[in-house]
Amino acid sequence: MAGIRNVDSGKIYIGPEDPKDDRSKTTLDGDKEYDGTLAATGPAFVGGHSEDAKGVVNIGTDAADFSPNVEGRAVDIEGDVKIVTEKGTALDIEGNTEQEGKITASSTVKASNFVGDISTTSGTPPGCKVFDLPHPNIKGYRLRHACVEGPEAAIYVRGKVSVDGIIELPDYWQNFVDKETISVHLTPMGAYQELFVDRIEYGKRVYIKNQAGGKIDAYYQVWADRLGHDMVVEYEGVSVADYPGDSSKFSAAGHDYDVREDDHAHYRTTDI
Repeated sequence: MAGIRNVDSGKIYIGPEDPKDDRSKTTLDGDKEYDGTLAATGPAFVGGHSEDAKGVVNIGTDAADFSPNVEGRAVDIEGDVKIVTEKGTALDIEGNTEQEGKITASSTVKASNFVGDISTTSGTPPGCKVFDLPHPNIKGYRLRHACVEGPEAAIYVRGKVSVDGIIELPDYWQNFVDKETISVHLTPMGAYQELFVDRIEYGKRVYIKNQAGGKIDAYYQVWADRLGHDMVVEYEGVSVADYPGDSSKFSAAGHDYDVREDDHAHYRTTDI
């Protein structure tokens, strides 16, 4: 290896004299060699590192008797970071990551376990919101589920109703759903039953009866629209910003998370 050169100029080059790999002329100003304080052909090792360090620059958290002031932190960067790769994985992280602020992705984001809020758009149009996860029973397979969509901000409960024919609705539905929008769907179990909804009491209970006077044994789904979330389903415009209704209680995927400066989305992903 050649010796250190250009010390007086404030620039250091570490590496073989021949061949030099000087790309600064084509990537930076075009007329200067090694436009920076240090140019090293690598690989370079700084501090103690793992045995499988394979990068051009390998940085560890211990160097002999020296340890950094912040325990376990190998690199601390203040400023922007850009990573470019032509093949392979641009960023490979083993361990947990924490992100405070906005994440913008122009391609696929995958997570086997996601906790937190997410706003996404997919496709041109219509696009749909999906969850993709490992298959719970078949090794090497995956499951993909899509979010339910409709022209209302609806919620539901489901279960089984029998004997007394009473469906108790959740307490939190009070002052949360529009009672006038409640709908009930019944599926008899075991045999045909002449079931019908007798009445809905104060938005708290649904009473089911059997017209033939027989038993009641059925699955149920109860749906309702949330209060204060009246949507304009079709409107004239070229983007979501042209929405003519009140957007304060909605988060339109790919738009409102960007424009609401007072809101901060927090993301925590594992096993990406």
